[in-house]
Amino acid sequence: MKSTRDKILQTLLKKPKSTINDLAEAVGINPISVRHHLTNLQMEGLVESQEERHGVGRPRLVYILTDEGMEHFPTRYLRLTTRLLAQMKESIPGPMVSKLFGQIAEDLADEYAQDVKGLSMEERLDLVQEMLAQEGFTVEWEKKGDEYQIHETSCPYYQIGVAHPEVCTVDQTLISKMLALPANKVQCILNGGAHCTYVIHPAVKTK
Repeated sequence: MKSTRDKILQTLLKKPKSTINDLAEAVGINPISVRHHLTNLQMEGLVESQEERHGVGRPRLVYILTDEGMEHFPTRYLRLTTRLLAQMKESIPGPMVSKLFGQIAEDLADEYAQDVKGLSMEERLDLVQEMLAQEGFTVEWEKKGDEYQIHETSCPYYQIGVAHPEVCTVDQTLISKMLALPANKVQCILNGGAHCTYVIHPAVKTK
């Protein structure tokens, strides 16, 4: 059986902008309990509130799923995403598809451009680890001799990557852009590796 919090998330998926009373009726608990669950879900970043006007008087609070909350229902979107990519690859030349994925990574890295200025290599690696975690990766890095290794022990793109390995361009380009050094993939989970591993040689500068 689904937990109460799962029922609340499921209700918000089907009916965005629900009020506390809407949720209480849908889930079958009292509004006070709903408010308690919503507070926890907001703290976890899965739900957010919005003010909505409905005639005269004060606006009412309604609740919606955040992007992170939506990701609790990945199978709903996995087929659509896979189909969209398949259609795109039929309509666009292969190199252009890879370029589009690379551009996504570059745009994301540009958002952090100011944050990496003046940071040491290991501080940049910490920032990369944090940023990839926000994208759904589980990342660890270590120094081995004169090189650094970045291990992605879990990847949110895995299921899509099985059919469309071009998606791997995103994290590889992102790492390279953030570190201002080439990130060379030496192991990939799609090829049977335990995880994806990138190697960075600080002595090798990009042009």
